[in-house]
Amino acid sequence: MAASSAVSLLDIRLRRLGVNHELRLSKWRKRSLLWFEGDHSKASRRFRCCADMLAPIRRSGGCEKSQERRSDQKTSAHGAGIKTSSSPMPFASPKSRFLSKQEKFYPRCTPRLTGPQSRDTPPKRDTGIANEKDWGIDLLNENVNETGSNEDGTTWFRESGQDLGDNGYRCRWTRMGGRSHDGSSEWTETWWEKSDWTGYKELGVEKSGKNAEGDSWWETWQEVLHQDEWSNLARIERSAQKQAKSGTENAGWYEKWWEKYDAKGWTEKGAHKYGRLNEQSWWEKWGEHYDGRGSVLKWTDKWAETELGTKWGDKWEEKFFGGIGSRQGETWHVSPNSDRWSRTWGEEHFGNGKVHKYGKSTTGESWDIVVDEETYYEAEPHYGWADVVGDSTQLLSIQPLERPPGVYPNLEFGPSPPPEPDQQQ
Repeated sequence: MAASSAVSLLDIRLRRLGVNHELRLSKWRKRSLLWFEGDHSKASRRFRCCADMLAPIRRSGGCEKSQERRSDQKTSAHGAGIKTSSSPMPFASPKSRFLSKQEKFYPRCTPRLTGPQSRDTPPKRDTGIANEKDWGIDLLNENVNETGSNEDGTTWFRESGQDLGDNGYRCRWTRMGGRSHDGSSEWTETWWEKSDWTGYKELGVEKSGKNAEGDSWWETWQEVLHQDEWSNLARIERSAQKQAKSGTENAGWYEKWWEKYDAKGWTEKGAHKYGRLNEQSWWEKWGEHYDGRGSVLKWTDKWAETELGTKWGDKWEEKFFGGIGSRQGETWHVSPNSDRWSRTWGEEHFGNGKVHKYGKSTTGESWDIVVDEETYYEAEPHYGWADVVGDSTQLLSIQPLERPPGVYPNLEFGPSPPPEPDQQQ
């Protein structure tokens, strides 16, 4: 009886095992049918990817000195990019016609535990200054100089090291890149961190690349902590430059962004942009300045032109302090035969609920009235000192070289620097 029970129990277990096996086998068949009956190009790419992960890698070592080669994105009028949906300009923005080609640029499937992953993504327009966490900077702790190649002919390299200088200066860096078998596409990226005994710290990235269609791009990002030599306040500055160029038509763009913050609320932000699509070109500049005591200045100036001679633009400025201030601006247009039209306008805010509005145009329009209207403006940046400190943990955690006892940093205070041209209208 006991033996019969044991046999029955074993038979039930075996049957369950068979059913489970058939279920798994059925699911596998369905997935296989879906795969091969679906997009064959995707299926083949998946297969090649898995095969590439098993490809042998050839390494070679060497010793070579590396070359050492940051958002308050505004969507309001003073910080908006020139886009088709919001721009007054009647031409389409070449917003990354060739960005969609990045998958053709460099293989995404890199053999496991070998070379660096492909960093072949071109920059995007009107994305401002990225936070440090978006870059994923991970510096190696040892000196590395290695290269490798894959079975498909693509090659890669990675190197790292550090440079030392006076006053406790140290720069740790890592550089990496890849290239297709025929050299038609390639990418490079460099990371670095700098420090010295004055408390200066810097985190940075530079990347560039090109693809087989001739499209090329370049981008750099920096984040800096230092002590202002005149106020003795800690200051954090972030900046970014980006550019891309089409290889098949006369199209490209360039952007420069910057942000500056200090511990008392002083803030400065701005951007310069340029773009071209065949016979059309456009420019934009904007800036913001908060003094940390309630005074604010904002401005925007953007314009465009065509090769036929048509030009148009728009600009405005506002200044406020303690609820009192002004706004003024101009919209203009020039035809190919040099006929010019413009409309200017202004507002005076008295801080008592009264606003004086005035303006005129070259076609005879004019107005000059006083209205009851509340005054609204941003006296403080929506992204300020506390925010940038919270987003700069990697910068703040940079460890400088240990300073020997009795050795002090060499602090050189020069004359007060003139304002940078980029911060003026």
